[in-house]
This record gives sequence, structure tokens and C-alpha cells, in this order.
Amino acid sequence: MSDAIRHECGLAYIRLLKPLAFYHRKYGTAFYGLNKLYLLMEKQHNRGQDGAGIATVKLNIEAGHQFMHRLRLNGPNAIKRVFEEVQQETAELEKMFPEIRKYPGLLKGYMRFMGEVMMGHLRYGTQGRNNVEFCHPFIKPDINPTRNLVMAGNFNLVNTDELFKMLDEHPSQTIRESDLGAMIDTVQHYIKLADEANPEQLDLEGALKKAAAHFDGGFVCGGLVGNGDSFVLRDANGIRPAYYYKDDEIVVVASERPAIMTAFHVPIEEVKELTPGCAVITTADGTFKEVRILPEKEKTACSFERIYFSRGSDSDIYRERMQLGRNLAQTVLKSIDNNLKHTIVSFIPNTAETAFYGLIKGLEDYLNEIKLNKIRTRGKEMTDDEMLELIGRRVRIEKIAIKDVKMRTFITEDTARDEMVQHVYDITYGTVEADVDTLVVIDDSIVRGTTLKESIIKMLDRLKPKRIIIVSSAPQIRYPDCYGIDMSRMGDFIAFRATVELLKDRKMEHLLTEVYEQCVLADKDGTLDDKNYVQAVYEPFTPEEISKKIADMLRPEDVNADVDIIYQSIEGLKDACPDNSGDWYFTGNYPTRGGNRVANKAFMNYINRKAGRGY
Repeated sequence: MSDAIRHECGLAYIRLLKPLAFYHRKYGTAFYGLNKLYLLMEKQHNRGQDGAGIATVKLNIEAGHQFMHRLRLNGPNAIKRVFEEVQQETAELEKMFPEIRKYPGLLKGYMRFMGEVMMGHLRYGTQGRNNVEFCHPFIKPDINPTRNLVMAGNFNLVNTDELFKMLDEHPSQTIRESDLGAMIDTVQHYIKLADEANPEQLDLEGALKKAAAHFDGGFVCGGLVGNGDSFVLRDANGIRPAYYYKDDEIVVVASERPAIMTAFHVPIEEVKELTPGCAVITTADGTFKEVRILPEKEKTACSFERIYFSRGSDSDIYRERMQLGRNLAQTVLKSIDNNLKHTIVSFIPNTAETAFYGLIKGLEDYLNEIKLNKIRTRGKEMTDDEMLELIGRRVRIEKIAIKDVKMRTFITEDTARDEMVQHVYDITYGTVEADVDTLVVIDDSIVRGTTLKESIIKMLDRLKPKRIIIVSSAPQIRYPDCYGIDMSRMGDFIAFRATVELLKDRKMEHLLTEVYEQCVLADKDGTLDDKNYVQAVYEPFTPEEISKKIADMLRPEDVNADVDIIYQSIEGLKDACPDNSGDWYFTGNYPTRGGNRVANKAFMNYINRKAGRGY
């Protein structure tokens, strides 16, 4: 993605169902659970590089001994540094007890994170700052073990203020700025009520049902309770992803399916998707169940997971990204008047590569039809040379853009920095016939368009193509996201800015005023979440009109080539990703009422030139 956006976090949960001595005997190490937790986190490193944290609960600990531990670090290489601290603790123990690794019971007693219930988290800072206080897991202590709670998650809530008001709490500024702060306070509140009702047996399922009924957002959250119970819960619309695997030794949950498959060497059919609105709960005695917590709703899983965020090593995601590219082939052919002879196709590294292969396959399908028709009509008349020339025709493929990962735009002066930004990507010279060839370059999505304008289009123009076509495998991003992706300001979206310019061109600025007044009135009436009023801003224009305006805005004045922008259609997205229908950032159709409120507030902030989020 040329305009990188910050996005979902990653969650890893492990519940060992056997004593630590079992894993020591079978796998040769009592560190089996910690090793697997590390693997799960590393295999999801793409989901968060702002920080990492782990938490452990030890079962059957004698009274007076600490049973719950947590470690969080922020900054680069946080996963590595977290587990290096665990290794350092082990090394110090080995100095005193050289053979301690042979005794799982001693390890559990002396090592903080040697336990049976574990959770790891990778953080992208979508809400709140990136200092360590905002890293997950959060912990809520209590003198009563059953009321101790540690939680982490992959989510955004849009009603944190309402949750704090409901609880009549006045948290610190750090907690107030974190949606996890509101979530853990709410869950602990209902755990306390459940514990008061029945101190002998915690009704965790009932507590989760009461707590989750108040959450508005997209979430997968995990929790470890001091009594040994644990859970992972998914929102009713299935916005955020979660998968689990269970056998007689272990329960594991992760944000991505391939992470489980790789870490535990299990086939795809044995890894289950956590049903939206349900939780997997493992009690202190090892009883496992998947139970419905929230009423069933339409599944609107995030389509950006399939387009960009999740690793493409998942077989379904790989096929879907291929299809996203394939679905653009006809539009690209129309744009170049079917002239593949003078067209070079490439991609913006690195995550658009799979969609690029799909686009090539779609173009090859067209080329094969041309070959077949020509053979049918002229087959017997063709000479061997003509036949060889025909069957040798290929779509022209070049690796045009090369991302120079060593480049750092450390210069702060605007003019000098703009010059440096242009060289974040490098190009392959000698691939383009000057003033003749068209360059078609596919990207995952176009959010702000900043990198395209300041770097990529200028870079491609140095090859002297006649025309540059930037293809987005995602549709136009028009609306903010409030369920885990850091896209919250209307003015950031090139599609919105282009639409505003079209309104100005056609003397229709009054529409902006009308929508703003509707939002203000709804805000006063307390009905701002009833409807997404911002959708009206886009209604006068076709996607093609907006795309043309985007191309005009992103073409630098000093670029000689013509520039066009092609976006995926909503229909093409749905065809490629049928099981992930969440498309609110493209269509404005939010799955929860809170989404409407966020879109309307973001628009009001734009009109009022107010910085900050809509939630």
C-alpha cells in the first residue's frame, strides 16, 4: 500500500489443558506454551509494531502467592524484547539452579510467566498515544482472586464515554483515552456482580452477556480471570477476525488462521472461525465451550482484512486477492483500448503483488481469446512464423517500482523533504518505450494519495511513458472507520476531497452546508446515530467522475505523462470477497449505529476545521 494506514492489532491466546510436566515429558520442554505464544505473536507481527505485551495466569497457586503477571513494552522489536526478558529471567534462575529446566513445578513457582493460561498482544495505536501505558494487556486488580481481570483485544469502541457514565466511574486520563479501559471496567463490573450472586461458581458467560450488550464497535477481546477462567469474545457482526483450535492438550485463539496452522502444524479444516457474537470460554477446570453471548446479527466482516491487513498466506485470502485483481482486467482493457502491445503492467510493492497476479491472469484470458479466435479464422492459412508470433504474445510485465527500505526521510524542511520522499521508491530503467508505452500499476488501495503524488507518479514519469494508470484493488475510500482502522478524518480521504472539488466546480457547495446543518440538528436532538448524512455528499457524482477528479488532483504539474486512476467497483469487491461484506469505509453503510455518528461527527469536524477523531 503506497499510503500505509495504521490498523488492527493482533491477539494470541493459549490455554494449556495438561499440567506443565506433561509438555516437558512429551515435547522435551516445560516452555512449550511460552514458545507457542511467541510463535503466534511473531506470525502476526504484521498486525502491530507499536508495542507488545503478554500476560499469564497460574492455576492452583497457594494463597498468598502471585498468580497473575503482565509485561508490556512499546517501540520497535517489542515482541523480541518481551521474550528476551523472559529468557533473561530463566538464565538468572539457572545460575542458582543449573538443572531447573528439568523441574516444571519449580519453574512455575519461580518464573513469572510460567503458567497454564497465556495471552499475547500486538498493538497498533489507533486510539490513544503510543506510550507503554496504552499497550495491552490492561490489568484490573482486586483483593478477591475471582475479580482480578486482565484483558487485551483487537478493536475500537465508539461509546467509551457512555460506558464510563453508565459505570459512574471517573478514570484517569490514560484509561479514559483507551477503549480497552472502558471495556475492562465494564467486564470487571459484571464479574463482580456475578461473584456476589454466586461466590462458589463464577457465571462468566452471564457476566459477558451483560457487559457486551453495552459495547458499540468491532472487537475481538480476550480476558484472563484470576480464578482461572478465560475467554475470547467476538462482536456480533464479526467485524474483527478470530480463529481457534482445540485438542485434548491445548486451546488456542489468534487473529489470523495461518498463525495457528503454522505454530501448531494443523491442517486448515481443524482451525475454526469463532462465530460472530460468540465467545470461547475455558473454565479453571479445563472445560471448554463456544457459547453465544450477543444476539445474532448480519455478518459484516471487515473487507480490508482480505484486501490488505491479513497475511496473504491464508489460502482463502490469497484466492480473494487474486480475484480482486482479475475483476479489474476488463476495466483496464477498456481504458487502454485493448492495446496490450504498448502496455506494461506492474505493481506497487509489496502487498499489491497478489492482486497484480490476478490482474495479469485476467488480461491473459483476454489475450488467449484473441489467439483462439485468430486460430479459428486463419489457422490453416497462417505460416509457422505467424503462428509462433501469435502464441508467443504475452502481457508485458515488469517490476517497475522497487521500495528502498533503507531510505529515511529524516529531513524536516518541507522542500528538501519532498525531494527525499520521491526516492523512497526506486525504478527499473530501460523498461519503457518513451512516449509510446502506457504504464499500468496496481496498488492495494488509495487512501490519501500523498505518496502517489509526491513520489510514485513522479518516479514513474522519469521512465517517460505516454500514460500512467494507477489501479486500486479496493474501491474509493470515502468514509471514516471506527472499528479498528486509523481512518477517522474526512479531509484525509482523496475521494472526499475530490468530491468537494467537484461540488465547487459545479457550483453545488450548498450541499455541504445542507448536510452540515442536518448533522448539527441531529446532534442537538440526540439522533446523530440514526442516519449517515454524509452519503448525500457523494450522490450527485458517479464513481468514474470522482476517479477522474482524483487523477487530476494527484497529477503533479511537472509530470509529462497523462495520469488516470481506476478503482475497484463495489460489485467487484463483493464478488471477490463474498464472506467479508463489511464495506462501510467504501459505501457508508455502517453495521452499528455508532458508525453513523462517527461519520457525521467527522464531517462536522471537517467543516469546522477541527482536528481530531469523530469518536
